[in-house]
Amino acid sequence: MTEHRGDENRPPSDEKGVRRVRVRIAGRVQGVCFRAETRGEAVRTGIRGWVRNLRDGRVEALFEGPAPLVERMIDWCRKGPPFASVRSVEILEEPPGEIFDGFEIRYGL
Repeated sequence: MTEHRGDENRPPSDEKGVRRVRVRIAGRVQGVCFRAETRGEAVRTGIRGWVRNLRDGRVEALFEGPAPLVERMIDWCRKGPPFASVRSVEILEEPPGEIFDGFEIRYGL
């Protein structure tokens, strides 16, 4: 599995320890319940944000929450649900921004 981290200029967590990342997962990740399982894991973990399919066959998610919990979600994405086969994970750090009420599956591209 390949991992790309866009964190050379990684912004530090904000003063409350909140970290926000956009993650793009490639491999056999559509049609294997990746979005639903990601949402379930995020809700159990206490992470806010969203997950969606991309037209190019990848899945994209935005995770925001306490830095250790965000890292746990990134680790989960490296494996994914049982029927997924993750080839690569791209991680893009973002400054904390929009406040999410929970974690949702987004539909439509």
